[in-house]
Amino acid sequence: MLSSHRLRVLLEVFRTGSIAGAARNLQLSPSAVSHQLAKLEDEAGVGLVERGAQSLRLTAAGRRLAVRAQEVLDIIESAEKDLLTQARADAGQLRIGFFASAGYRLIPLALSRFAARHPGIQLDLAEGQPHELMPDLERGDLDVLVVFEHALDPWRPPEGVEVAYMFDEPQLLVVPAGHAAGLRARVRLADLAAEPWITTFGTSTPTSILERASALEGFTPLIRCRSDHYEVTLGLVRAGLGVALVPSLGVHGATGIQVCRLDAPKLFRRIGVALRPTNPNPALRPFVAYMRNASAQIKHSLSPHLR
Repeated sequence: MLSSHRLRVLLEVFRTGSIAGAARNLQLSPSAVSHQLAKLEDEAGVGLVERGAQSLRLTAAGRRLAVRAQEVLDIIESAEKDLLTQARADAGQLRIGFFASAGYRLIPLALSRFAARHPGIQLDLAEGQPHELMPDLERGDLDVLVVFEHALDPWRPPEGVEVAYMFDEPQLLVVPAGHAAGLRARVRLADLAAEPWITTFGTSTPTSILERASALEGFTPLIRCRSDHYEVTLGLVRAGLGVALVPSLGVHGATGIQVCRLDAPKLFRRIGVALRPTNPNPALRPFVAYMRNASAQIKHSLSPHLR
């Protein structure tokens, strides 16, 4: 039998990358952590760490077991919560991460209904890019993370994390009021190759979706400004300082601009929620259900842009 206490030690070494860091977080001495790792290797019958003169790292088996350790500890936590609270979904805490444009409509719509039904749940919200907040989800500091995946920049969730996708959101061309592109039924990016562009910094790589899409159409965009805040992007477009690609969630209710549909089938992003399937938080399942309902309502409102 593998000791849950020693699995927790291994998991903390995996998270912190060192015995000293694990010892600090677990309030143990470094020698005690080393001893527990050695005992766990005896129990597992396989080497879990590679020790160097000045370093330590997990073996492939050690990394796999660390990921499984999180699942085991989640199950133990679930059992403890069952005994203490009968897994009530109307009390406790729910920690939610989300990206900025999801905070314009999607999150408020889902949470207003969720909070009305579960007023005893304490909500803890964190705003940031999905790739920035994913480590918080992995180590249990977040219960759920609202994410996106661009068709032109696909990614895979880390081991131990699952993503439930809700709807596809189109990217739209945003131009100043009165711009000639606003007279066309559909616009190609290449038609605006000579325009100055406002774009983002990219996600896990420095290359933005605009630059990826432009490369497919054979041009390099003239980038005047980069910003991950769509209020800034829309303000610069409104002032006539450039044109931009903005996802549908980011342009809702905006004035003083024109929104154009694009002739580019891969310019969309998939919106979903990432979670650890072994997370025992009883409030998680109801929240995901409200996210599905809110997503269906928003998807319906986006339908004119999808036709």
